[in-house]
Amino acid sequence: MHVDTILRGGTVFSAGADRPASAVAISSGRIVAVGDDEVLELAETGTEVIDAAGGTILPGFQDAHVHPLEAGLRRLRCDLSELPHSLEVYLDRIKAYADAHDDEWITGAGWYGDTFPGHLPTRELLDEVVPGRPVALASHDAHGVWVNSRALELAGITNTTPDPPGGRINRDAAGVATGVLVESAAELVTRLIPEPGTDLLERALLEAQRHLHSVGVTAWQDAIVGSMWGTPDNLPIYLSLAERGLLTARVTGALWWAAERGIEQLDELRTRRHQGRRGRFRATSVKIMQDGICENCTGAMLSPYLHTGGHPGATGMSFIDPDELRQIARALDTDGFQIHLHAVGDRAVRESLDAIESARRANPGADHRHQIAHLDVVHPDDIARFAQLDVIANIQALWARRDTEIVERKLPLLGPDREPWHFPFGALARAGARLAMGSDWPVTDPNPLWALHTAVHRTGPPEDPHAVGDDALHVPLEPDQAIELPTALAAYTAGSAYANHLDTDTGTIEEGKLADIVVLDQDILAAERISAVKPVLTMVGGEVVSG
Repeated sequence: MHVDTILRGGTVFSAGADRPASAVAISSGRIVAVGDDEVLELAETGTEVIDAAGGTILPGFQDAHVHPLEAGLRRLRCDLSELPHSLEVYLDRIKAYADAHDDEWITGAGWYGDTFPGHLPTRELLDEVVPGRPVALASHDAHGVWVNSRALELAGITNTTPDPPGGRINRDAAGVATGVLVESAAELVTRLIPEPGTDLLERALLEAQRHLHSVGVTAWQDAIVGSMWGTPDNLPIYLSLAERGLLTARVTGALWWAAERGIEQLDELRTRRHQGRRGRFRATSVKIMQDGICENCTGAMLSPYLHTGGHPGATGMSFIDPDELRQIARALDTDGFQIHLHAVGDRAVRESLDAIESARRANPGADHRHQIAHLDVVHPDDIARFAQLDVIANIQALWARRDTEIVERKLPLLGPDREPWHFPFGALARAGARLAMGSDWPVTDPNPLWALHTAVHRTGPPEDPHAVGDDALHVPLEPDQAIELPTALAAYTAGSAYANHLDTDTGTIEEGKLADIVVLDQDILAAERISAVKPVLTMVGGEVVSG
């Protein structure tokens, strides 16, 4: 056995490890030894010895919920996602982009509602900087699209256009469309935008992969594999890159469940699963979106939102009838699919748990590792059900802080009674729930160190330009819901590997497992500020992909 690489001089962290270690030996893409100075004795001619210089040697981070193609496209289009929350800065970027590109449509994404007076943009703002061509800019959370008057005109949206199922055309007090289209209403415009070509889509996915590797991510679950809201089907892009060996990450694909098509689409999903196995990619999960988000009152709640203005008594939207959702869950479970549910509000979480419970009763003993993502609000009665049903709590920890977007737009809608159960990571962990972590990039930044910082402190990372507001950096959001750093690290490595069905070969550093590893620039367990820690080396299968 020839040892190709030895990582030394660091602190090895691995969930459940029973002894500390400082070195790791790698041969033919797998870990062959974990220990201390004795590992160095395995070095021979041709062995590369890499000094971790006192940093942490971790299993590669695995993002359990991410949208890389959309993120990559944002980075190649009119990208507002890394800008400060300034209306002037937004408009300057949009105008500069439009002036520099002669595209038929100006497209992009990344705006935050708290940047605008009244917390939402208007078509008139876009009309001022791009008066002639249609503009469509998705919000940072992808649950709304900001359009100008030309786009509304081309879509045929007038004051009398009805809201589509599962969506809303925002209107002012006079009933006039404001230029914000929520949830499925966005498709009234996005379906008109010319689809990007294959070359652009491949460049976008490779750019996203490059960036994810740079922050230490070695594997992920793509939370929408399919065509939705104007984004083309990404399955052929994954398969093409995987076949050519350009997909260096390990990727699990969650095939998109179109709510309006019902159970009839199951045959098509079986076909796509069969086709979707190539290289390091496999499409073995199904993504179901059960509700929207709290900020626009489409997250499904058990009791009404407060202070909703024009929507009194609103309890949000369940995109699929609960009885139908249970039927779907049973069918998918029977067919061997993992179910990956989007549930933000407490009613959507309960409906999702009920659906999985129905599947568990129909198929006891099945190991499909169903998961519910986001979990903005979970009713206390449902916390214990995650462990009881062995449902993975897929959390986006970077959201759990008191930034302006949360404090001014979201918490007033929830009210003080529900606030203690806002992102209840601590309660879920104490109840024995399996935790996996993801970013939902491009909704928020994919840097795992930032998410770990917020999971532990319930405050925003100082490095994050969107951690804005008087309390964001210093006042914890429900500190009782924080989790310990080792718990959070385990969730972002072993927990996500379990969710991705990759735990047999990845997620921990131990002999026999694949050498999917990230080296951090300091000892994360002793770091003064978690979010300041940086990856300096990322490996997949023993090959360096970043650093």
